Parts: sequence; C-alpha cells; structure tokens
Amino acid sequence: MAGMTAPVASETGISGEAKTPRLWAVVLAACAGQFLVVLDVSVVNVALPSMREDLGLSGTGLQWVVNTYTLAFSGFMLLGGRAADLYGRKRMFLVGLSLFTAASLAGGLAQEPWQLLAARAVQGMGAAVLAPATLTILTTSFPEGPARTRAIGTWTAVGAGGGAAGGLVGGVLTDTLSWRWVLLINVPVGALVLVCAALWLAESRDGGARRRLDVPGALLVTSGLGCVAYGIVRTESAGWSAPDALLPLFGGLALLGLFVAVEARTAAPLVPLRLFRRRTVSAANVAIFVNGLAMFAMWYFLALYTQNVLDYTPLQGGFALVPHSLSIVLGSKLAPRLMARVGARSLAMTGAALAGLGYLWQGTMDASGGYAGSVLGPGIVMALGAGLAATPLASIATAGAEPGDAGLVSGLFNTARTMGGALGLAVLSTAAASRIAGEETPEALAAGYARAFQVGAGVLAVCVLFMLVALPRSTGRK
Repeated sequence: MAGMTAPVASETGISGEAKTPRLWAVVLAACAGQFLVVLDVSVVNVALPSMREDLGLSGTGLQWVVNTYTLAFSGFMLLGGRAADLYGRKRMFLVGLSLFTAASLAGGLAQEPWQLLAARAVQGMGAAVLAPATLTILTTSFPEGPARTRAIGTWTAVGAGGGAAGGLVGGVLTDTLSWRWVLLINVPVGALVLVCAALWLAESRDGGARRRLDVPGALLVTSGLGCVAYGIVRTESAGWSAPDALLPLFGGLALLGLFVAVEARTAAPLVPLRLFRRRTVSAANVAIFVNGLAMFAMWYFLALYTQNVLDYTPLQGGFALVPHSLSIVLGSKLAPRLMARVGARSLAMTGAALAGLGYLWQGTMDASGGYAGSVLGPGIVMALGAGLAATPLASIATAGAEPGDAGLVSGLFNTARTMGGALGLAVLSTAAASRIAGEETPEALAAGYARAFQVGAGVLAVCVLFMLVALPRSTGRK
C-alpha cells in the first residue's frame, strides 16, 4: 500500500487532500497504538508471581492487577470513542497515548500495591481514549470494501498478536531485568509512536454540531462494571449467598440500569440507544461480549499453569506461548480471504466453535501433563479459532456506521470485547477457585485451571448458538 493516498475528513469534516496521509503510515500508526493497548492486557500475566513477591500482593490482588486495567479500559472506552468523533481522531490518539505512557512509568516505579493498582487504572483510561481512535482512523481512512477489510484484518492481527505476545515479552523482561520492565518498556515505545503519529497522521473528526461528553454516563457504566466484577471476585471466599458478595453484585446491576435510564433521557448520550436498533451493531457486540467472556482468560490461566504447575520459569512460560501468538495472528490474517468465500457470519461461528474445541481439550490438562498435549496442541486450536472470529465480528459491528458515529461504534466493539474479558476473568477465576478449594498443590491447581477452561468451552458453545440465530447473513446497513 506504500505510496497510496485517500481522502480523509479534515478538521471541519470536509475532505482535504492537503492533509491526506499515506495509507501505510495510517495503518502503521493505528496498529502500533493498538499493539500497546492490547499488549498491556496480557503482558503482566507471567510477571504476576514476581509482583506478588516484591510488593506483597494477595492472590485477589494479583487478579486486580489485570482487572483494574481492563475495567477502566472498557468503562471509559465509549467516552474515548465519542471524544475521538468530536475533538479529532489524531488529537485523542495523542492524548490517550500520552496518558498511557505516563501511567506506565508510574506503574513501573510503584513501591506499594495501591500505587501499582492506581497506575494500572490510569493506564486503562489512557487505553480507553487510544483504542477507539486506532480503529476509527482506519475506518475513516479506507472506504468500505476489500481495502478496509484488509486494513481491519491487519489491525486485528496486530492487536491479537499484542495480546498473545504479552506472555513472551513479559517472560523475557521479568527473567532478564525485573517485573517492572513489563510496564517501563512502554515508555520508550510510546514516545516513539507519539512522534511518528504527530508527523504522519492527518486530523479528522465529525463535521457536525459539537456536543458535550456524557461524563456521568461513563462514570455510571465504569462503576457498575467494577461493582459487578468485585462482587463476583468476592464469591471466591464468601460464597454466592454472602451479603458482601450480593451487595456489590446487585449494586453494580442497579448502576448499569441507571446508566441505561440516563442514556435514554440525556440530550447527548454516551451511547445513543438508537444504535442498538441496527442489527449489525447489537448482534455483533453481544457476540463479541460473550466470546470475550471465555477468550480473555486463556492467557491468564495458561501463564499460571505453566509456572505454578509445570514449574516453568517466566522466560520458559513466555516462550511456551509463542505458537499461540503465531496461531492467533495467522487466523486474523486468513480471515479476510475466508470472509470473501464463506461470509463474515459463517466464519465468526466457525472460529468460535474451533476455539471451543480447543477449550475442551485444554480442560483435560493435569499436573503430569506434557507440553505438546497440555499446552501446545490445545493452545494452537484455541488461538487459531480466536483469530478467525475476531475480524468478521469487527467488520459486522462497524459496517454501515455513519461518519459521525464511527468512533462510537468502534468504542462499542472494543468495550464489549474488553468488558466481556474483565467479567469473564472474574467468573472463570471463581470457577477455578471453587475447584482448588484453598489447596496449593500442583494437582489441585491443575484441576482448578482445567475447570475454568471447561466453563469457557460452555460459554463459547452459547456464543456459537447466539451467532447462528442473531447475526445477519449480510453486513449491509440495517
């Protein structure tokens, strides 16, 4: 694509050739930002035991190192998507990346658990501004058709690769330097991407009337999700009937209900409910939410299994997941070609079904398992299926979006995926903990992790059935 140019909306929303960037530069900048965002969802996984030893984190605290980031990420992503539409995609890309990079520095220098968790929350907020801008920059730079599909496929592959490569990157950095470098590495990389984006990207935004950002809506949805996730985590120790688990659960659901009520009445909603009348938006976002309930936790439990059960070092654990990284990238890159032959709906169902088979296989692991049968084989099947499903779902969710809603629709898709992942980690961790029952032996841990994958397989089966019924056969505007 080198040397190609395409018109992009200018500061006033009118196409302007003078500010048109080269498409290879657009793809490179957008994918670099997405890689950093997704990398930090998983890069800390193999470093968790070292963090626990250094900072004195509890087992629950380890889970919140992951979930504090993902909850802030998912809760504020809708706000970030709307901000990109109103104030400029390039501007919000730079703002989000700056916040993300600064928080990475603070997290890498943390001396207390609360400092690390606070930095992870700010990282998630920066990612929430950055991530919608990356996809919106692509969808507003490329017209609908094969070129946009290829660009989204590359974006998906890079994002998937960032999540998958987190284990390897985290393992190498933790073993050779320290756990702190899984966060500090973002600082020089983020600074480089900031300079390149400032030079290469052209500004674009919705040319319509300015509207206020719905900050109350963002706070309600983030608080609601956080309370629900906290309530689920509390069930690990208190049980599902305990008041200190039920109160945050029901309180979170009440906040989410209030969020819907506010969105229905406010003049400038964070999430215009009219969008969900479009079948492509509503069905694809539910599908990616359910898919995320299972898929996000794969890297978390594999990292724990390789180190806590198979006794791998962080570096060995990271290298053990390299084939998974390659498989998910391969699936994402194959998806655009397969979509042209079988359609987005069929490919999304096939990918989720394949991942579900891998989850069933992974659910047979035990303490005496070998690498080939307990990590490599099922991991390749799971990762390949995840890669095949992601691109068609992204294409369906963003098909036919109005230019003024492009950032919001992108934010909805990323929110659904990350929100599902955050809640899924809480649910599957609870399932694992109920099987482990406080024992820390390799046999008990392996059985608990296997339980999590078995539950995940059931979730993916539900996802396939939902897509069969709900996803449209074509992705035209509906």
